[in-house]
Amino acid sequence: MTTLIVIDQAPYGSWSGREALDMAFSLAAFDQPAAMLFTGPGVNWLRKGQQPDELGQKSAEKNLSAAPLFGIEALIADERACQQYGLSSETMLSGVELSSNIQELLNGHTHVVFAS
Repeated sequence: MTTLIVIDQAPYGSWSGREALDMAFSLAAFDQPAAMLFTGPGVNWLRKGQQPDELGQKSAEKNLSAAPLFGIEALIADERACQQYGLSSETMLSGVELSSNIQELLNGHTHVVFAS
């Protein structure tokens, strides 16, 4: 049984993405296989060099860098969304997998949770 958590919201301005991240960490903490897919504006979670201090929030970059330590199986980004938002391997966190076939990815998981 695998769970794919989909984040399609920008990292700041809404708590739904943070809640989804907490859910992924909780699943992994209980040895439940979990992966995260970032699509649409959600790919901005993966951008290096975030400075959200002015917004009074913690950096999503720091949270996501801990994902492998918590047992998150994969951080996956929608390749088309990365192109749309100007993300490349140089501007994105290391270890992120790109996917060009989101439907196949969704179909490959037992459970899919959308953070909206």
